[in-house]
Amino acid sequence: MTRRLVITGTPGTGKTTVSDLVAARTDLDVIHLNDAIREEELFTERDADRDSLVADVAAVAEWLGEWDGILDSHLAHLFDADEAVVLRCHPEELKERLRERDESEAKVAENAESEALDVILAETVERFGEESVYEIDTTDRPPESVADDVIAAIEGEMEPRVGTVDFIDYL
Repeated sequence: MTRRLVITGTPGTGKTTVSDLVAARTDLDVIHLNDAIREEELFTERDADRDSLVADVAAVAEWLGEWDGILDSHLAHLFDADEAVVLRCHPEELKERLRERDESEAKVAENAESEALDVILAETVERFGEESVYEIDTTDRPPESVADDVIAAIEGEMEPRVGTVDFIDYL
């Protein structure tokens, strides 16, 4: 049976780490979409201001084809799947995580604001509907605990949930 799960969220929320943990504990393979975009040259340009690649969504969709497993990326919610997990993290902690990666201060600030405004959550709910989205807070939690929640979600042990995390106080 084909099973397609997207794990999305603002950069720095823990998507790659959690995806790898979930894959190791289930029969699902993981596709690290950002790596594929870079390695397969599935982008239209390099955004010099943001030091990032602008994904060619149509080319990515064609490359993915009839994929199954876990799709990990801040762009994963742009693609068809059965369920979507949105990882969230308080903007102050997110800023620390991004600084540890040596991201520019402009990128750190932009991502922290995006997280406070629920940007990826809103886009994911718009695409999948509340009945297929699981919002999970990663703030101050070990990745293994977050992976437990993701597995509970995909195994039907957790109800879909949206709007349980609120970082508007950051603004």
